[in-house]
Amino acid sequence: MERGDSIRQIARDLGRAPSTVQREIRRNVRSKQNYRSRAVYEKKRASGRPRIRPLRYSPHVAQLRADHLASRARAGKLATNERLRRWVQDRLEEEHSPEQIAAMLPIEFPHDLEMRVSHETIYQALYVQGRGGLRRDLHQRLRTGRALRKPNRQATRRRQRIPGMVLISERPAEVEDRAVPGHWEGDLIMGGAGTKSAIGTLVERTSRYVMLLHLPDGFGADAVQSAMVEAMSRLPDELRQTLTWDQGFEMANHVQIAAATDLDIYFCDPHSPWQRGSNENTNGLLRQYFPKGADLNNFPADYLAHVARKLNTRPRKTLGWKTPAQVLDELLSNPNPPPSVAMTG
Repeated sequence: MERGDSIRQIARDLGRAPSTVQREIRRNVRSKQNYRSRAVYEKKRASGRPRIRPLRYSPHVAQLRADHLASRARAGKLATNERLRRWVQDRLEEEHSPEQIAAMLPIEFPHDLEMRVSHETIYQALYVQGRGGLRRDLHQRLRTGRALRKPNRQATRRRQRIPGMVLISERPAEVEDRAVPGHWEGDLIMGGAGTKSAIGTLVERTSRYVMLLHLPDGFGADAVQSAMVEAMSRLPDELRQTLTWDQGFEMANHVQIAAATDLDIYFCDPHSPWQRGSNENTNGLLRQYFPKGADLNNFPADYLAHVARKLNTRPRKTLGWKTPAQVLDELLSNPNPPPSVAMTG
């Protein structure tokens, strides 16, 4: 503006609409008395009349004003819509994620446009001061349970190679497309340092159905073998095809496990957790119930079954907002899950 450029020229230089530039000038000239319509300014220049003083626009003042306006507390949608707020809070109490809640609203209320909210709005109502409407304690119902939002970080663990491994590169191609049920991914989630505790996790790749292995006697190869064989023996034959694990020494007895369960067992490449993506994701979900640093030996087998049931009846985005239990039922062409499967959660 100090060069005398027109509003249209400024808009072209910035890649913005002239009306946007015009509104910005109106809001942020230093003095209302100094402001004149740019059209009047251009007309006087063209007529040869004495040049008037250019508009005094200060970018620093404009930024301070914008920051001030942005910092003002404004009531969010959840603070003003009591019916929507109650519905969202009820689902948070059920430990559904904000994304799951936002996705279910159009399904539950297809003709009520007032019953819509984005998952980001729910997060802001929980975490951003002044954008509330939800009870602040509900953040404890989220998977992380954090009072502040933080990026997820996953630490890598060193692995020991074990004899007789068949690597994932030799796994059948049918496992990749998730069209056939019965292919599992597994791992351990570890307790706090010094507790020598762990829980085994098994995830069926097609349905994301979860089973948890209770390991009260430690997570050595013999303990894992015993828990794995016991869990897999409760599954029908069509759900026992393959198992993919990382190169943890807890699977040193993989030959015996394969023989007892009729599973083909494959091992991921070192430091490649994405090769067990469904299991890694599930382990993250489980940390809501089994916090890092906890002694996992304190959780009894019936609590593990309760947690597995929670995850298996929770709608999942990757399943078109169906639950793992529903998808597994459909895959087995059975209106009810097999009794042996239902026992595991």
